[in-house]
Amino acid sequence: MESKKVAKVVGFWVSPFSLRVEWALRLKGVEYEYIEEDIFNKSPLLLELNPVRKKVPVLIHGENVILESLVILEYIDETWKQAPLLPQDPYDRAMARFWAKVADEKLFLNAWIALCSQGDEKERALKQAMEAMEKIEEELKGKKSKFFGGESIGYLDLVLGWISYTLPVWEEVGCMKIVDPIQFPSTTAWMENFLNHPEIIKFKPPPRDKMVIYFQWISGEMAAQIARVGPVGAWTFPSIKSSPNYR
Repeated sequence: MESKKVAKVVGFWVSPFSLRVEWALRLKGVEYEYIEEDIFNKSPLLLELNPVRKKVPVLIHGENVILESLVILEYIDETWKQAPLLPQDPYDRAMARFWAKVADEKLFLNAWIALCSQGDEKERALKQAMEAMEKIEEELKGKKSKFFGGESIGYLDLVLGWISYTLPVWEEVGCMKIVDPIQFPSTTAWMENFLNHPEIIKFKPPPRDKMVIYFQWISGEMAAQIARVGPVGAWTFPSIKSSPNYR
């Protein structure tokens, strides 16, 4: 009976961390209510639900409040058993979790820093992001299935989904290239498979033009912080060094 409680997602429209949670619920066929959060003027609701990190997404399931998107994905998978996201084999589950951490901590964070910086800092972040991308490409090579875990979208696909729609926007706005189709053919094929999945087509990522405008603005704000306090001081700002108010 517990799994039949109404679910709610507190998120931010451009957050890939929020979107991965929504996609997980949709893949499971779970109805939920979406609550848009203003991450620049945080609501009393968000501060009450997540007083420690003060970030989205937040999943509300009955009286349970679950934080951090990777944790939320596992909670969703364990609560609603249909259409499993994580592999059944313990080793395969462990490896999916490992690559999810690599994707968030090495690829996403460095791509974000590269977007918001210039000069040597940008080059260092780009190098580290591409090194992470090379590892992910190797993981995909040789797979005969469309996705990381088989023929259906799973946990790791949802975690990495942002590289199919957010990363190209960052590359455009930041005048950089991380996923070159020639250098990363397996990743490029996976991106196409992901975006062409029926559930992704049905519940599309945010419009690209809106994302470009938003990330042009936010990267400009970050550049202004760096100009104001210098590169060392600027990277102490949570809005830069960690992903911007969502996780």
